[in-house]
Amino acid sequence: MDINTLSALAEPNRLQIIELLREGPLTVGEIADRLNLRQPQASKHLKILSEAGLVEVRVDANRRIYRLRPEPLMEIDKWLESYRDMWDKQFDRLSDYLIHLKNQVEPRKPRRRNDEQ
Repeated sequence: MDINTLSALAEPNRLQIIELLREGPLTVGEIADRLNLRQPQASKHLKILSEAGLVEVRVDANRRIYRLRPEPLMEIDKWLESYRDMWDKQFDRLSDYLIHLKNQVEPRKPRRRNDEQ
């Protein structure tokens, strides 16, 4: 996994841009409007996202249209998978331990006379 990807996503505006682009391609102006940014600010963030490989740009006349590239996000997901496995094992052990504790603490109910027959 490329550290530049995480670094690019660490900034809140850039993360919001990624969220917007999940819905589909947008122009710089549309992104700036939706996030209440000035166009130069949006362009700066998009440049960083582009350098990190998270977005790609297509030029259409005088407009720049950005779309999300899923590959870097898939790499992050793959990297996180090892942590998911670790946490799943931890939660499984915790669950086993809690069941063990519950069985130790839970008093056994005495049998009633009618139950013995």
